[in-house]
Amino acid sequence: MSYSFATLWHDRQRYLPGVLAVAFSAVLVALQFGLLFGLLSVTSIPVDRTHADLWVGAADVLSVDIGGPIPSAWISRVAEHPEVTRIEEYCQGFSKWKKPNGGEELCIVVGSSLEADALGAVSALTPDLREKLTEPGSIVVDESELSRLGLTTGIDEYGEILGRKVRVVGLISGYKSLAGPYVFCSMNTARPVLRVTRDQTTYLIGRCRDPREAAAVVERLARYDDMSAFTSPDFSIRSRVHWLTKTKAGIALGYSALLGLLVGAVVTSQTLYAAVAASLREYAILQALGIPRWRMAAAVMAQSFWVGVIGVVVALPTVFGLARIAEWAGARVQLGPELLAAVAGITLVMALGSGLAALRSLRLIEPANLLR
Repeated sequence: MSYSFATLWHDRQRYLPGVLAVAFSAVLVALQFGLLFGLLSVTSIPVDRTHADLWVGAADVLSVDIGGPIPSAWISRVAEHPEVTRIEEYCQGFSKWKKPNGGEELCIVVGSSLEADALGAVSALTPDLREKLTEPGSIVVDESELSRLGLTTGIDEYGEILGRKVRVVGLISGYKSLAGPYVFCSMNTARPVLRVTRDQTTYLIGRCRDPREAAAVVERLARYDDMSAFTSPDFSIRSRVHWLTKTKAGIALGYSALLGLLVGAVVTSQTLYAAVAASLREYAILQALGIPRWRMAAAVMAQSFWVGVIGVVVALPTVFGLARIAEWAGARVQLGPELLAAVAGITLVMALGSGLAALRSLRLIEPANLLR
C-alpha cells in the first residue's frame, strides 16, 4: 500500500486528472442529493418543527398539506390510549390568497393552538407572536414570501384569504414553502378560510409519555378504517415521498448525478489506464524479477483506492462551500452525515471500478520487451 501511495505521489501530475474527476463526481452527487433533500424537507416543515409525537388524520392521507376534515370527536379514540398525555386539534390546507394590488396566490394555511406548551405551534412563533395571533384575522408569514403575497414590509399589511381580510402581525424566517407560502394563525382564524366547521379539524396531534410509545398507539389505531395514524417521523417521510413522486424531482436530479458518476468513472479509468500503460517498462522489470501479476494488479487497485480517497478529501470542502453559496442564493441544501458517508462510499466504489477497468493494460506486460 505504501509503495502504491509513493508511486502515486511521485507521478502526481499524471494522476491529477483522475483525482479531479473523482472530486467532481463526489461534488455533483452530494450537491444534487443535498438540494433534493433540502427541497423535500420544506414539504414536511409542519411535522418536523412542531412538538407532536402522533398525527391522526383522514383515511389514506398522503401528505401533511393535503389532509381532509375529520370530526373533532375522534379525540376520544386517541384519548383512550394511556400512553397519550396530550391531544390538540390542528388545521392545515391550501387556500387562495388575494393580493392587495390584485391577483391571487395559492397559500398553505396552518392553524394551531397558541399556548406556551402547544404541540402544533411551530418553533419560530415566539410568546409575543402567539399573543398577537390570538386576535381574530391575524397571521404570521415568512419574510422571504412577502413578494409572493404581494406585500412590501409585511407588518400591519392586509390581504384576503377566501374573501376574509387578514392582517400580518409578525414575520419569521426559515419557513419558505415549495407549493405556496405558509400562513400561520390560530385555529379560529384558520377554520373559516379552510372551510372547516367548529366540530371539525384537519388533524389531531398528540404527545406520548415516551415518544417511542407512539408506534404502539399508531398500531392500535389502525383498526379504524376511516382514519390514518402516523408517528411524526413516519408522517414526515410520507410527506416527502409523496412530493418526490408527484413532482418527479428525484428523477431529474438523480439522472444528473448518474451522469456525473459516469463522467468521473470514464475519466478516472482512462487516467489510470494511461498511467499503467506509461509504466509498462517498470512493471515488466517487476515481472522479470519474479513479482506475480496479481501483486501488480493489487498495486493498481491500491492506486485507484488512493485516487478515490484524495478525490473525496478534495470534494468535501468544495461541497460545503458551494452549499453555502446556494443557501445564500435562497436554496436549501441538506448535507447530513448519512448523505456524505453514502457519497464517499459511492465515490470510492466508482474509483475502484475504474481501477478494475484499468487492469486490462497489464496484459501488455512482457519482460521480453526489455531486450528491445
